[in-house]
Amino acid sequence: MSLFIGIDSGTQSVKAVVLDLDARQVVAEARAPHQLIEGLPVGHMEQHPPEWVAALDRVIAEVAGKIDRARVRGIGVSGQQHGFVPLDAQGEVIRPAKLWCDTSTTAECAIITRKLGGPKAAIRKTGNLVLPGFTAPKILWLKRNEPANYRRLRHVLLPHDYLNFHLTGNYGMEFGDASGTALMDVRKRAWSGEAIAAIDRTLAEWLPPLSESDAAAGTLRPALAQKYGFSPEVVVSAGGGDNMMGAIGTGNVAPGVVTASFGTSGTIYAFASKPVVDPQGEIAAFCSSSGGWLPLLCTMNVTTVTEQVRALFGYDHAELEAAVAGAPAGANGLVVLPYFAGERTPNVPQGSGAMLGLNSQTLLRGPLARAAMEGVTMGMNYGLRRLAELGVKPKEIRLTGGGAKSAVWRQIMADVFGVPVVGMVEDEGAALGGALQAAWCVARRGGQAKAKLSEFTDGVVQLNEPTRCVPNRANVPRYRELQALQDELSATLRASAVFGRQRRFATGS
Repeated sequence: MSLFIGIDSGTQSVKAVVLDLDARQVVAEARAPHQLIEGLPVGHMEQHPPEWVAALDRVIAEVAGKIDRARVRGIGVSGQQHGFVPLDAQGEVIRPAKLWCDTSTTAECAIITRKLGGPKAAIRKTGNLVLPGFTAPKILWLKRNEPANYRRLRHVLLPHDYLNFHLTGNYGMEFGDASGTALMDVRKRAWSGEAIAAIDRTLAEWLPPLSESDAAAGTLRPALAQKYGFSPEVVVSAGGGDNMMGAIGTGNVAPGVVTASFGTSGTIYAFASKPVVDPQGEIAAFCSSSGGWLPLLCTMNVTTVTEQVRALFGYDHAELEAAVAGAPAGANGLVVLPYFAGERTPNVPQGSGAMLGLNSQTLLRGPLARAAMEGVTMGMNYGLRRLAELGVKPKEIRLTGGGAKSAVWRQIMADVFGVPVVGMVEDEGAALGGALQAAWCVARRGGQAKAKLSEFTDGVVQLNEPTRCVPNRANVPRYRELQALQDELSATLRASAVFGRQRRFATGS
């Protein structure tokens, strides 16, 4: 009679689900918000890690009140990838964490890349380009911009590692999340000495030990066990990044499954049994949190764009859906380039949003709302086509994240991607993935050394068949043409200096 708690600490909130492994269903859920730090310069995105801890404690306390606490055997934590949590020798947070969506480290990316021998050498040595979203340039940023804080640095953790540290008191990092730091050789699953040396050789002493995905971060600290009303023997699994845990929560633990997450950011990924390294560096060559690899594309602007449009018009979600549904496919030719917070795929850290096709037929609420939804979906399709070139060709895409709840958006996804899409019964995929990984970890520790993760996902992860959408044959070629327009608009602006000039004008620098 076992219960497992899955935690997902995202950009906007912390979610918790409780999985009853015997009944193979989620029996309790909770959510607690936290905030971005306001008033920072353009490109800087930061949060206070203690706010994640406070939200974590709230959701655990809430779900604990709905279950038999004595049955809880494990906790698995998912966290937003790439964030840099700097700790001093006593484990205290030195400064706010710079997040995955922080694009202030362009100069540091260039420095690290140059020291590695250029972009192709960086891919050869680590498997990935050094991008502003990743953790490595954030560390160099601290060294260059806040030397006093850098001198205090003794431990480097990612967001989910910090929550594991809070729960167990142990420092550690799992292969999946670690592969998004740009400090790891993803082929060898080991820290890259050359990448570390490009920042500071001493950094090697401040990075935590790496672990397998089925390992445990530790057991719950006695004080927390007492606070939550759990046994001190509750195991905290290795956890992982939100995309890695979302893969587990959507059953993406064997070749042939493709997942798309439509949240604050957008990701599409697939399990691979060997490294998938993109020689162009547009697809991230990550490890999974299930013992394999996870080739992944990421765009930085998804629900942030649609939510800003919704707020602009004062719509609730139903009104936004109605406005989008009432506009024709292709929004009368309005093309939105959704680089509101810069962009990662393609790599445009200084990018901003752009519109092409404004006229009397498009400067209306319906076309504007639809074009925003179409624009972010085509932004993801840019990377999906690159994944296909690398051999990852979906026949169906499993959906997770807030955008997947919208029926009109799911149809747009099917039409743009050109394959059927389907939602999940449990749409908190990353949190569910945390619970499933915890169950796997406990089983392996308890004598089932050869237990496969699929034994736990099977029967728990379920497709929500009523949400399935198949491509509309009339819309597929229309979106293909619109995609070509968006791609050409993006390429033209990227080839010029217009994004950088606009950013300097906007910031007055």
